[in-house]
Amino acid sequence: MVATAATSSFFPVPSLSGDAKSSKVGSGSSSLGGIKSKSAPSGALQVKANAQAPPKINGSPVGLTTSVETVKNEDFVSSPAPRTFINQLPDWSMLLAAITTMFLAAEKQWMMLDWKPKRPDMLIDPFGIGRIVQDGLVFRQNFSIRSYEIGADRTASIETLMNHLQETALNHVKTAGLLGDGFGATPEMSKRNLIWVVTRMQILVDRYPTWGDVVQVDTWAGASGKNGMRRDWLVSDAKTGETLTRASSVWVMMNKVTRRLSKIPEEVRGEIEPYFLPSDPVVNEDSRKLQKIDDKTADYIRKGLTPRWNDLDVNQHVNNVKYIGWILESAPPPILESHELSAITLEYRRECGRDSMLQSLTAVSGTGFGNLGTPGEVECQHLLRLEDGAEIVRGGVSGGPKMPTILV
Repeated sequence: MVATAATSSFFPVPSLSGDAKSSKVGSGSSSLGGIKSKSAPSGALQVKANAQAPPKINGSPVGLTTSVETVKNEDFVSSPAPRTFINQLPDWSMLLAAITTMFLAAEKQWMMLDWKPKRPDMLIDPFGIGRIVQDGLVFRQNFSIRSYEIGADRTASIETLMNHLQETALNHVKTAGLLGDGFGATPEMSKRNLIWVVTRMQILVDRYPTWGDVVQVDTWAGASGKNGMRRDWLVSDAKTGETLTRASSVWVMMNKVTRRLSKIPEEVRGEIEPYFLPSDPVVNEDSRKLQKIDDKTADYIRKGLTPRWNDLDVNQHVNNVKYIGWILESAPPPILESHELSAITLEYRRECGRDSMLQSLTAVSGTGFGNLGTPGEVECQHLLRLEDGAEIVRGGVSGGPKMPTILV
């Protein structure tokens, strides 16, 4: 009876005839399709008389003339099967599939971590996370030159190279376990609201990498005077070992609240000095003083430069890599088209915020100055300043004719 009532809710039941609708319920007998059923002393028969039998039960056709007794006998046949392990197999299969997926993912991750190049000329550091070498004092990281990092001449831009320098410097601090909650700041520096700021940068470029090249960047730190730190970089071709770029910089500490320079506390010195590499600068310091230029001595002036939100770093000032782009804004296009930068010196005078309005000034000299479209060495003096005349960066740039780009 229970099975009949249950199946009636899932299967369509044909409507009864007029005679069936007019049959009496509760009398000694009732008529289903003209056939009288046996009377019963209990009220169970009344429920069966009102129950509408489905057209099929367990695959056997049942018409309106089926006896109520026959339906009663079918109760045991149509009852649901007991829940067994076999009946629950779909649930177990889903669990088994989930476990299998987890094991496959773990195996794939392990294979990636245990990845080794099949050819010796392939990238040694495939994921670009870098590693410590040379007794823990030098950090090494590889970079692949992407399509969006090259310029019109199909070589990496100077901004791309400087971004690689900055990235390896920060990753060096992080890998060494010295990274606090600041941008390259150690835990003791973070306690005192101190940050690093660059004061001088020298870059020598022997050759610019092209799209698809893999460069290897080595960086290390050392002392610079009593209250400074020097950081050097050596960029080479990861496949041939050819030296591409050398760079050296000087950094000092600044209080990020007062925005004033600070001496290196002894606690901070104790953190960083064990990681200093005693060596000479990779680039000999240019003793020539960068000349100040103004509206009268500048050959080209570009005004109205403003920082964008993406130009700021976590210390809420303009990233130092952005300055080189602004400096080149005032350089004449013929120089940029026919020459490439080979030596750059930058002196950072003060920081630049998001609301600053800047001007870029350039003075050009050299053998190629008379006709900028012809080959020849060119030297430029640059100044990046605020509208009120306050200096942000002084720069000196020299370069020669571009060499033809050879795509391998």
